[in-house]
Amino acid sequence: MSASTNKYPATHPSVPTNLQASPIIHFIDIRIIPTHLTARGPKKHLKRLNAPKHWMLDKLTGTYAPRPTAGPHKLRECLPLVILMRNRLKYALNGKEVQSILMQRLVKVDNKVRTDSTFPAGFMDAITIEKTGENFRLVYDTKGRFTVHRITAEEAKYKLCKVKKVQLGAKGIPFVVTHDGRTLRYPDPLIKVNDTVKLDLETGKFNEYIKFEVGNVAMVTGGRNTGRVGVITHRERHVGGFDIVHIKDVLDRQFATRLSNVFVIGEGNKPWVSLPKNKGVKLTIAEERDRRRAAN
Repeated sequence: MSASTNKYPATHPSVPTNLQASPIIHFIDIRIIPTHLTARGPKKHLKRLNAPKHWMLDKLTGTYAPRPTAGPHKLRECLPLVILMRNRLKYALNGKEVQSILMQRLVKVDNKVRTDSTFPAGFMDAITIEKTGENFRLVYDTKGRFTVHRITAEEAKYKLCKVKKVQLGAKGIPFVVTHDGRTLRYPDPLIKVNDTVKLDLETGKFNEYIKFEVGNVAMVTGGRNTGRVGVITHRERHVGGFDIVHIKDVLDRQFATRLSNVFVIGEGNKPWVSLPKNKGVKLTIAEERDRRRAAN
């Protein structure tokens, strides 16, 4: 006699089918997950260790970093005004002082007053502080970090914008979309994607543009060559992949990067904006060492 307490074995034909032994499989319908278990609303915090490295924030000053508000530049491709005023220009000791300065309407970004301390300023933005008579432009250095480049008042009246999209809008009105989120209507029919337009910040209009062509000078805005400046020598087309652009700097050093990382800044070898020190030429570690020794 079996020691089992069951009257019938599990596979006996008299046992109902739903009681017979079978592997248990759990199916979870994601449509019935309670809403309190999902993320709702915008993210309002940014951990300091998760902040972009080019902000150059130290680890031990706090847990959090200023999270940029939604704006013309991406979170990881911008520099919030609070970091610009406090960490770069040293006009404030803390965020409260930065907010006090901004609320006096003393700071303009692209000729527009900004009072949000976490407003995202980005590549090619012109920053004006009228009370001190200073003008700056945000550009990359050869290490991929934003450098606050001092410019003249005349140069602060315009900026260069890369064309990201060209299409027709309502009622067949043509327009272009630039890298900083601007929509410019009725552009020149010759303007194509990857070209650069010169925008007048006082009127919001543009008359001049630079074609993306071999022989024009460009700056790299992404990848490991960020901040390098050189003349476009060749473009490799890869259908279904990434087009590769070859660039040569003033020291005849050649490098390559993706097409999306190339920002044309001038015709021929003459840039339309002033460049920071080194003029976008990346030095080797040995060359940097020799230059430091010569300066001392």
